[in-house]
Amino acid sequence: MSATQDSSSTDASKSAAPVPPRRKMPRFLLPVGIVLLVVGVIALVYWWLVGRFIQSTDDAYLQADSVTIAPKVSGYVTEVYVTDNAAVKAGDPLVRLDARQYQAALDQAAATVDARKADIQRAQAGIEQQQAAIEQARAQWQAAQISLRHAEDEVRRFEPLGKTGAESSDQISVLTSTRDQARATAAADKAALDQAQSRIADFNAQIAQAHAQLEAAVASAKQSQLDQQDTLIRSTLAGRVGDRTVRIGQYAQPGTRLMTVVPVQSIYLTANFKETQVGHMRPGQTAKIRVDALPDTDLHGVVESFAPGTGSQFALLPPENATGNFTKIVQRVPVRIRVDANDEARRKLVPGLSVTVDVDTRSDGQAPAASSENHG
Repeated sequence: MSATQDSSSTDASKSAAPVPPRRKMPRFLLPVGIVLLVVGVIALVYWWLVGRFIQSTDDAYLQADSVTIAPKVSGYVTEVYVTDNAAVKAGDPLVRLDARQYQAALDQAAATVDARKADIQRAQAGIEQQQAAIEQARAQWQAAQISLRHAEDEVRRFEPLGKTGAESSDQISVLTSTRDQARATAAADKAALDQAQSRIADFNAQIAQAHAQLEAAVASAKQSQLDQQDTLIRSTLAGRVGDRTVRIGQYAQPGTRLMTVVPVQSIYLTANFKETQVGHMRPGQTAKIRVDALPDTDLHGVVESFAPGTGSQFALLPPENATGNFTKIVQRVPVRIRVDANDEARRKLVPGLSVTVDVDTRSDGQAPAASSENHG
């Protein structure tokens, strides 16, 4: 009887044991889930409206069309007018070479020009003198012609008288001899006149030769003047001096690199986008630029142009894909982007800085297909 009571009491105690409560979800998870859902929806909407149109790459660098400063003539450096990193304007003097030998050549060329001008003046004076000699020879020839006509008239008048015996043969002989002498004198004077006139052609040839020599001398003088002016080397553009290697006393040959002028005010960006990214990129599209050197500054730019080939095409050794060991590699196309920045930011931008670029392709009116290649 006791055993039956014990078992029944045990069953009653089991049935009366409390059921453990169900574990409830923490209250903070619901707001977090809602927030995550909202963020996901916003991210999806942003990608659909904006993100899928953005083409990005970090293979981008600032560049500038720098100019290498080199002399056109040789000589020893006598003065250097700029220091490292100095700002210069177009036309500012940079370096002066020893100009004494070029000044001497210029003086010699100027003297040659004066000599050729003197030759021309001397020839022109000779022509004037020869004109006077021609007039004198012409007057003598005309006088000889008059004498010849008189002698011929005398011979014609007295020759019939000699045939009739009214005049002696000796007188006729004298008149005939006088006529012949007059003819010879007239012929000689005519030859002298012709010779005097021919001298004019000689003087004209001398003048033409002197003019040609004068032109050559003037050209030589201009070249000497250019050489003398080129001893002062000036900047061809505004910018800042970099890579200055020139020193006073150095002997510089034509083409020797002395320094580089970097137009920092005209810096642009070259971004190397993958070939899968440039399909919907067009000139005029806007770009967002982040320079590693200015992490807190966002700059803007505009796509200007595209390279006429991928970077590999302009390499020193272009790839030859027809060799049998071809492996496809995604190529990159250099894209030039104009940088729009204020003066304060531009002073900190120098060529070679690394940049991250985001180009917005929505301005071309075409939606690019979704791709996993949106990030270079």
